[in-house]
Amino acid sequence: MYKSAIAIVFVFFIILVSSLIFPLNNIILFAEGQQQQKSSIPGSSKNVTELIKSNGKNSSITLENKTVNYFENTNGYLVYPISTTTSSSIKSNFSANNNNTLPAVVMIHEWWGLNDNIKNMAETLAKEGYVVLAVDLYNGKVANTAESSQNLVSKVRENPSESIKNLQHAVRYLASLENVDSSKIASLGWCFGGGQSLQLALNSEPESPLAATIIYYGNLVSNQESISKIKWPVLGIFGDQDQSISVQSVKQFEDALNKNGITNEIYIYKGVGHAFANPSGDNYAPQETQDAWQKTVSFLNKYLK
Repeated sequence: MYKSAIAIVFVFFIILVSSLIFPLNNIILFAEGQQQQKSSIPGSSKNVTELIKSNGKNSSITLENKTVNYFENTNGYLVYPISTTTSSSIKSNFSANNNNTLPAVVMIHEWWGLNDNIKNMAETLAKEGYVVLAVDLYNGKVANTAESSQNLVSKVRENPSESIKNLQHAVRYLASLENVDSSKIASLGWCFGGGQSLQLALNSEPESPLAATIIYYGNLVSNQESISKIKWPVLGIFGDQDQSISVQSVKQFEDALNKNGITNEIYIYKGVGHAFANPSGDNYAPQETQDAWQKTVSFLNKYLK
């Protein structure tokens, strides 16, 4: 009994000391990192394989892909369909615009960085009839351990204005392309990228508004005044067992959207945790992942086509 009491006091002492030494952001980052480390492996392409199985109709679409410079010395991965004869969805995209342009998406990576998995996801979405720019918020670095990922995320969060500028330029770059409808640009991100997708929405330039925002279990904001800056539909994908993005915070976010009259679709999947849409780890939930992806594509089709 006495030893148990000492152990409890010791644990509380460690927590107190940690809170004094490390900033709150780092504590939150640590919680996210523990789940990410368990639930995702950098560079995996399994997610694409699983999603292609459920959507074989787009497997033969021809894509153009290339590395492009879109912000200062930062390069991103640009991909778009160039075959309009094999997909009725892409044909309808082009036929809806007199100038043969397509809707576009700024895709934002997880805390691993712009790795092969994100590039493969960009290609998967491009086959749905979108021009996709997968951005890089790590200046060309890609993490392969939880520790290196945490360091890279910390640097971004220590200088948020730089990542916002990066994302704003990504929107500008897409809007400048001849094959993009500049009035139909959305953002999509997972985990760290989900939070950045929301930050882009909150800091979008008046001359370059978004058409939609998609957040997969990213850090949220529930301040009603801040949320009022969003003037377009929002899709949120979450799990009720997520230890870093609580159900309560999701409900507060949804409430702020509703109070501002912002069109939104918020889904909280039961029994799944953080990064459940990444099949590389323990938290992967295949049925929920496929359902969430179908909801994502349907949402984009609804508001961008």
